Amino acid sequence: MDQSFDYRGPRQRVAEKLLNLNWGLVLLLGMIGAVGIAMLYSAANGSWTPWAEKQAVRFGVAALVMLAVALVDLRFWYRIAYGFYGVVLVLLIAVELRGAVGMGAQRWIDLGVIQLQPSELMKVGAMLALARYFNGVPVEEIGRPLRLVMPALIVLLPAALVLKQPDLGTALMLVLGGGAMFFLAGVRVWQFAVVILGGVSAVPIAWRFLRDYQKNRIYTFLDPENDPLGAGYHSLQSKIAIGSGGMTGKGFLMGTQSHLSFLPEKQTDFIFTMLAEEWGLIGGLVLLGLYILVFVYGFAIAFRSRNHFGRLLALGITVNLFLYVFINTAMVIGLIPVVGVPLPLISYGGTAMLTVMFGFGLLMSVYVHRDARVGRFGEGVD
Repeated sequence: MDQSFDYRGPRQRVAEKLLNLNWGLVLLLGMIGAVGIAMLYSAANGSWTPWAEKQAVRFGVAALVMLAVALVDLRFWYRIAYGFYGVVLVLLIAVELRGAVGMGAQRWIDLGVIQLQPSELMKVGAMLALARYFNGVPVEEIGRPLRLVMPALIVLLPAALVLKQPDLGTALMLVLGGGAMFFLAGVRVWQFAVVILGGVSAVPIAWRFLRDYQKNRIYTFLDPENDPLGAGYHSLQSKIAIGSGGMTGKGFLMGTQSHLSFLPEKQTDFIFTMLAEEWGLIGGLVLLGLYILVFVYGFAIAFRSRNHFGRLLALGITVNLFLYVFINTAMVIGLIPVVGVPLPLISYGGTAMLTVMFGFGLLMSVYVHRDARVGRFGEGVD
């Protein structure tokens, strides 16, 4: 038997694992999902179609997937980490060859029942692969440049493919999430400083490769009123809607900016704006409070894990969720350019929903198998 997967103690049965699930986290996710369904119901002017009904079904299916993933032995996810990453990478390449085009971008693979977006799956696939890689590297060797070549390729290769689709928001999340994993694994701060300095120096070169609409988003971020009916329309209307909500909001189904169709993409990227208009600052803070509680659960699970692989994976999944929330909310209030990142469990979308819940399944698998010994350098403590 492979001693790297040895586990001291009897294998847990399914019933025991169900009892050991973090049901507090499950409840929080259910509450956030319910908020998303309610806002999609409002986005359709008080109708279950076309968004709320599908979102409810997708959330139910994704919740079952999450529970199934949570019950699978963490050592299984360790074994298939590279394979999972490789399959998703192949899907990203397939998007380049035969992907479906929508809204000017080639990001999807049409499976009939769902439009699969491999770039969303890669957010989890990269975390799995990086967690396995850094689990097998001794702490004293983390800072060696040659040790960082492979994980850098794990991040940069899919990021380049995603950027070509084009999808700047997802590419940015992959790079930031990967950078966070490097830091959590123990890469030295001065090495980050060198990379950041090199990245800043390369900005003039990278600017030449940006598409016109991406450059316009940056121009609009710097001066949104320069083209209020064109490139700056999304950002300005979002700020107007949030401001009009005030402290307590206009009331459920009463948002004027959204229901009079001034607010674009209200069911996806700008759904937080609609929530803030209808429920005000208080409603927005309540939702952010729910997310913060989820972050707390994620970090607590990570620090409770006795194996390094589980700890890194839990931290990576939690950071990935934080990036979703931060980038989306910062985007709609004008702190960063519009980059098209959905609000997890709230925005309408199938692949994003499945990816987020799959990630939470992995997080809960870490919790259920927190005392397992996984990998060479991630042995647990009796």
